[in-house]
Formats: sequence, structure tokens, C-alpha cells
Amino acid sequence: MKPITDWFQQQLSNPQVISLLLVLLLFWALVTFLPGTFMPVFAAVVIAYLLEGPTGALERVLPRWAASMVIWTIFVTVALAGLFTVLPLLTRQITQLITEIPAVIRALQSWMMTLPEQYPNIFSAQQLQEFADGLNINFSRLSDEVLARSYMVGTGITLAMIYGVLVPLMVLFLLKDKTRILRWMRGFLPRDISLIQSVWNEVDQQIANYVRGKAMEIAIVWAVTYVVFAILGLNYAALLGAITGFSVLIPYVGAILVTFPVAAVAYSQFGIGPEFAWVMAAYVVIQALDGNVLVPVIFSETNDLHPVAIIVAVMFFGTLYGFWGVFFAIPLATLVASILKAWPRVRHDEAAEAASDSGEEAAAP
Repeated sequence: MKPITDWFQQQLSNPQVISLLLVLLLFWALVTFLPGTFMPVFAAVVIAYLLEGPTGALERVLPRWAASMVIWTIFVTVALAGLFTVLPLLTRQITQLITEIPAVIRALQSWMMTLPEQYPNIFSAQQLQEFADGLNINFSRLSDEVLARSYMVGTGITLAMIYGVLVPLMVLFLLKDKTRILRWMRGFLPRDISLIQSVWNEVDQQIANYVRGKAMEIAIVWAVTYVVFAILGLNYAALLGAITGFSVLIPYVGAILVTFPVAAVAYSQFGIGPEFAWVMAAYVVIQALDGNVLVPVIFSETNDLHPVAIIVAVMFFGTLYGFWGVFFAIPLATLVASILKAWPRVRHDEAAEAASDSGEEAAAP
């Protein structure tokens, strides 16, 4: 126990370590216990952080307020363009897909019941029938459930108005008054924050590279998948392209999960045949090119986390915070890695010298 207590005494005697731990504790408390009503504030902070890169670059030639206004105007314009062009298309395809899910499930059930005849040593008719009945119970009335919950439309409109008005305004103020806000926050920290600054510099660089890279990756994978599926004549090409694009946010797991809706839509439309094979082959090629060509090129300047670390981060933070934990798993893992990298360490020779000195003092009369 003495080595453990000595380590804690050594670490807790460092004021910089205490300051870093307090900041991390405050960050954890805000993320964990922040009420849902403050989610627009959190969203505005995240968007303002993402827009800080281009704002800082434009600030070299324009005053801060002017650079903030230009970047904010571009952001609002792009958001409105997406709201009135891409969103209606995706919404329409989602509605159509929901209404056709029972037909897709029936087609899958029919195909599954042919497996015992083709592979009698692997599948039994009873097992597949039970599985097919489970699919029917879970999904057959999905469209009716969605339509029955029409009262949620009013709630969705209210949230859209809140996020569409309050969030852009807060983003503008956060960008324009960044220096004043940071100066106010700095007043609550101790004078020496070199350890906190070291951790933040590392996290800021890594997360900025990650966010920019992921945005490019999502856009490229989305566009390529949509074009390929449209050429192949696959239904819901825009929706499946969007799902495939956003699946890159969950490394490894996302690509596997999206395989099922792509295969289900392709089978319900084409059946088992050459068209189905072309769709699945195209999907596999897109995922392979993304993982082996696109990702190394885009993230060449980023210190990639080990795949095991990424999977553990997705599982750990997903368990703690659900969808948002999965969404921010890699940035949070980057934060942990940066803390471990900047954490003060005692070299072995210094530790041995300290132990030798304490031994000599104990032996002295």
C-alpha cells in the first residue's frame, strides 16, 4: 500500500494536477447532470468551436467581429440550404421506407423460410419460423405506430424553432465575444495553468483535425454512395447514402450496422440476383476505399488512436451517455489520451534517487 499512497501524495501535492482534476470534474458534472433544457447551449458551444478554425483564419485580414459575421452568415446560409433541399428529400424517403417496412419484412421472411431446404445441416425450419415471427411482431405495425404518434409533430416544430433561432444567435455571440468569454473564465483558474494549457493544446489540435477530417469523410462517402446507388437504380439512394455517410462516425461498427438496411432494401427490390450482388459489391468497395484510402489521406496529420482503443471508447462512452456517448467517443478518447500524455511523471532514476536518500536518512543515527 505504501507505493500507492506515496504516488497519491506526490500527485496531489502538485497544484497543477489539482487544477486539472477540478476542471475535469466540472466538465464531467456538466456533461452528466446538465438538464435537457440546456442542450441548445451545448449545441451552440459545439458549433462555435467548429467554426472557430475558419473564423480565426479570416481574423488575420478582418477584425474579429467582421470575421465572425462572415463565417456565421456562411454557416446560416449552408444550414438553410440543407434545411430546404436535403432535409425534405430525406424526410420523404424515410416516410416511404417506413410504409414499406412490412413488405420488406415479408420478403425477408419468405427468403428465410427457403434456407432449411438449401442448407438443412445449418438451419432448421422451427428456428427460422420463430425468428420470422419475431420480426413480424416487432416491425409489422411500425408504420401505424409512427402515424399514431402524430402529436409529436408539434413538439418537433417547437424544438426546430428553438434550435433554429436560439442556437444561431448564441453561436454568433460565442464567436464574436470569444476573447471576453475566455478572459472571464480564466479568472476562475489559478495563476499557473501550464498543465491545463498543455492538455488543451493537444486536445484542441487533435479534435480540430478529427472534426474537419470527419466532416470531409462524411460528405465524400455520402455523395459517392448516393451517386453509385442511384446509378444502380436502388430505391432510397439519398437516404441510404446519408446513413452510410454518417456511419463513419462509429468506426467499424457503423459499417457493419448499415449493411443490414442496404441489403434489406436491395433484396426487397431486386431479390437474390445480379442486381443485388452489384449493390452489395458496390457497398463493400465503398467501405474498403473509405477505410484504406480516404481515411489515411484525410487523417494523415492526426495521431490515430489504436483500433482497440477506439472500440473500447465507443463501448464505454456509449454505455455511459447513450447515442451522444457514441457520437463523441473518439473526441473523448482523444481527451483521455492527451491527459495521459501530459500527465507529470517521475523518472525512474529520480524515483530511485529519492528512495536512496530516504533510506540513508532512516539509517543515520
